[in-house]
Amino acid sequence: MTLSIERARSRKPITWLTILGVLLLPAAVGGILVAALQNPTERLDSMTAAIVNLDDPVTIDGQITPLGRQLASGLVEGSDDLDSNLTWVISNEEDAADGLADGSYQAVITIPEEFSAAATSAGQAIADGGGKAEQATIKVTTPDDGLVADGLITGQIATVAASTLGTMLSEATMENVLVGFTTIGDQIGDAADGAVKLASGARDAADGAAEIPDGATKLASGASELGSGASALATGLDTIATNTRGAADGAGAIGSGLTGGAAALTQSGLVPDELYAGLKGTTTATTGVAAGSTSVSKQLDALVATCDAAATPEFCAELRTAATTAKDVAGGAAQAAGAAAGVEAGVKQFDTAATAKISGQLSAAGAGATQLAGGLNQLASQGVDQSAAGARALSSGATQLADGATALADGTTELATGLDTLATGTGDLAGGLRTASESLPSFSDSESTSLASVIADPVTTNSSMNTIFGPTAIPLLAAVVLWFGGLASFIVMRAHTARTLTSRRSSASLALRAFAPAALIGAGQGLLVALIVQFVAAYDAAAWWAFAGTAVLAGVAFAAVNQALVALFGGIGRWISALVGVLAVATGLISTVPGWLAGLGAALPTAPAFAGLIAGSGSAVAALVVWGVLSLVATTLVVAVRRTTSTKAVLATA
Repeated sequence: MTLSIERARSRKPITWLTILGVLLLPAAVGGILVAALQNPTERLDSMTAAIVNLDDPVTIDGQITPLGRQLASGLVEGSDDLDSNLTWVISNEEDAADGLADGSYQAVITIPEEFSAAATSAGQAIADGGGKAEQATIKVTTPDDGLVADGLITGQIATVAASTLGTMLSEATMENVLVGFTTIGDQIGDAADGAVKLASGARDAADGAAEIPDGATKLASGASELGSGASALATGLDTIATNTRGAADGAGAIGSGLTGGAAALTQSGLVPDELYAGLKGTTTATTGVAAGSTSVSKQLDALVATCDAAATPEFCAELRTAATTAKDVAGGAAQAAGAAAGVEAGVKQFDTAATAKISGQLSAAGAGATQLAGGLNQLASQGVDQSAAGARALSSGATQLADGATALADGTTELATGLDTLATGTGDLAGGLRTASESLPSFSDSESTSLASVIADPVTTNSSMNTIFGPTAIPLLAAVVLWFGGLASFIVMRAHTARTLTSRRSSASLALRAFAPAALIGAGQGLLVALIVQFVAAYDAAAWWAFAGTAVLAGVAFAAVNQALVALFGGIGRWISALVGVLAVATGLISTVPGWLAGLGAALPTAPAFAGLIAGSGSAVAALVVWGVLSLVATTLVVAVRRTTSTKAVLATA
């Protein structure tokens, strides 16, 4: 079934099938693009990537740290924020290169040998107090003939994994640093307490040192007096030593005299020889007297016996008396002789015993006196002399002590001043340390962990890889496909009737008659695109109605603009339209396009449609209406111009 719509560059009529094709073209193109590009992270498992782990683990505090292995494990495990993950293959360099070449792998991530060493170098530099910190890197390789976004997706996943591992390392490092702050603060606080104690001790020491000079002065005075007394003592001890030596000499003389007397006494005895001779004579005399007396007594007894006969009685009586007396004398003489003999024996015995005893005593006394002399000499030499020398040394030492005590008094005065200065300085030090301790932050373990987490990753975003092309991807695709839908309408249809010159209708009527089917198609295209987008993006009702209304209006406006381009420029107008579509894509994908290109894109009719499809707004609607009206005016003017001709042109067609 044909329609009364003129086909461009052909006399063949347009059928409903053609109209249907033009109507469905934007919906088909948009649907294909949206289906292909919407939520690509839900189908990541259709991509295969290889991991080549060349990392050499490092040993930290005796523990092996294989960060390359951990990164590879993190890539394979994937993220909880994504519904799917790439199909990862742990490979080697040769297999990875072959896989890239034959298309088995869409990407290869290479973890270099020094990855662990570089990743931990910063923490080690902090722990060691020096050293070179290096940044760990990984290499993402995609084939030269790879698809456009494959490298972007793989690189982003690898970047996120590396960033997560880096954040983990940074958290550990920062947590140690923050704990170190707390430890340092505590230690400085302890040092401040110690400085306070030191200041107090220094102050006490200064007070004590201030009292030392007076005591040292007294010590110097006492030591000086001690020196004088020790000197006098030395002089007295010298005198004692001299007198002791004199006494030793006297004792030696006494000892010699006693020893000599004992020897002489032993030789001569105690009793003199003359006494011995007298006692012997006495014994002899008394013995002779006793013998003579006995003889006289016997003679008288004999006379008495003969006296009775021859003598007178008186004579006999006297003779008897004499005989009796002679007997008594003889008895006494005998006794005297016995006594004299006893005395002589006793004296001899006494002489022997007394001489032995007294000579022994004299010898012992002489030996004692000699020993006393030796002891006195030894006392004088080893005792008194040494004591005198010690007293002199004591006197010298006391003098030196006095000098030292005087110097001590002077020194302790300076010491007291220095200790007072030290107390003041340590007090200031304690205050400074306390201020430093209070100035340093202090964190609990949980605070250190939380703060380290924030410091390691201070800025985050709530966006995810599910919106890899951004929330404006669908509005951009919708605007572009609607633009190309308008272009398609006027690739099939004429911008104005071929009977423009001969028609009796007004130029505006002719323009609107050509615009009407394209406008209806554009509106239908906008509605179909909105329905497909709703099926994919699931907008809420208000957002979808705004999106659908803008899409329908954009389809109508784009039909008017494309009509005007084709009416004004013919085939070149279609080329310009295609260029406008490309510019819309180029300036809508990324904000880093050159400024002149961005400005050109903002002046295109697709710009308000793009803005209105992102978020419905009156300004976008007004801009589309303006573009549509101006385009219809331009088409009307072109139709009006085309309705005038020259005679030459008429004759040429006749």
